[in-house]
Amino acid sequence: MGNNVPPGYKQTEVGVIPEDWEVAGLGRFWSVTDCKHVTAQFVSNGFPLASIKEVQDRFVNLENSKQTTISYYTLLTEGGRKPKPGDLILSRNATVGEVAQVADWHPPFAMGQDVCLLRKKTPEFSSNYLQAIFRSPIIANQLSDLMVGSTFKRANIEQIRNFIVPMPPPTEQTAIAEALSDADALIESLEQLIAKKRHLKQGAMQELLTGKKRLEGFKGEWEECQLRDCLLANPDYGINAAGAPFAGKLPAYLRITDIDDNGSLLKNNRVAVKHPLAMNYILSNNEIVFARTGASVGKTYLYNKEDGLLVFAGFLIRAKIDPDKLCPTFFAAFTQTSRYWNWVRVMSMRSGQPGINGNEFASLTLSLPPSFLEQTAIAAILSEMDAEIAALETKLAKNRAIKQGMMHKLLTGRIRLV
Repeated sequence: MGNNVPPGYKQTEVGVIPEDWEVAGLGRFWSVTDCKHVTAQFVSNGFPLASIKEVQDRFVNLENSKQTTISYYTLLTEGGRKPKPGDLILSRNATVGEVAQVADWHPPFAMGQDVCLLRKKTPEFSSNYLQAIFRSPIIANQLSDLMVGSTFKRANIEQIRNFIVPMPPPTEQTAIAEALSDADALIESLEQLIAKKRHLKQGAMQELLTGKKRLEGFKGEWEECQLRDCLLANPDYGINAAGAPFAGKLPAYLRITDIDDNGSLLKNNRVAVKHPLAMNYILSNNEIVFARTGASVGKTYLYNKEDGLLVFAGFLIRAKIDPDKLCPTFFAAFTQTSRYWNWVRVMSMRSGQPGINGNEFASLTLSLPPSFLEQTAIAAILSEMDAEIAALETKLAKNRAIKQGMMHKLLTGRIRLV
């Protein structure tokens, strides 16, 4: 035994695990049943037929699958399997390894040929534990052998039976599953809270940015104007240059794909730009860019100096906002409203690929309050909501990272709960 293996542990095919854990092919602990092709047809009071789609959707659309049903006779004679609570359904085609658990609230259903049935051989084994194993690197590393390029091929039943899995005693399986379930519940609660906060912000924008709801102390009719009336110069187009490795002192390249749907800068897969004219396309404060073509047409990003030096690309259009006439954060929020996106849809309806040019963006009609102070007050409220959402997203990312680290340690016995 190597010197790196601590006392009470052993080296196995899945790494170092506790000595009292077993490790073997999945088929030793769980039965793996093939689901052969069955003839699906609509049968009154028949079983809905679940295939790979229901596995991917976690059975959310199971009731809707009743338009393709099979009879009990077909179920028995053609090889369809009728799962029971606690069983796992495993995708073995295209999205190999996708797994979902059958719950007691699911209606009876049969299974199609794209999935197989996993059923525990020992009643005390934890279905949630095995689900965690299939969603961990332990199985992901073995699945890489089933890939052709970047695509999964079909896994046969024998390959699935031979997946090497670590098996703690049943009581420890349950404890591990419960700990991971608690972590998942916290992550889910944060996701739901963020969704709720985003919904509240969207509602606030629709009211505050249209004058439907006025802040205390402000009155007077809102006035219509075009965006060009609030700019320091005509909109201009970005640079067409190749991306360079994101390293050294080169400025970052801002492309359509670097902007998310909420107008924030994405930090993954960044590239730089190396071009003699790059400095002519550096973004500054109070400047906003619009995506001018493709499926992302209309997407916007308001420059934030905390994002560093940014050179905007050719498929983006820059507008230099006059901060004495239009509050930049007020306008950036406006580009997230339904009024703005309805305008984008109408303006970009052309033959071929959708697109909006700089002059058309400049013609965008705005409704502005009579007082510039009301613009800034509205922007401040929305910025506070953004800051709250950003803090929650940071917390969510931290908890996801903690869960990943915890999962690795629990599923390899580095942390013992029993």
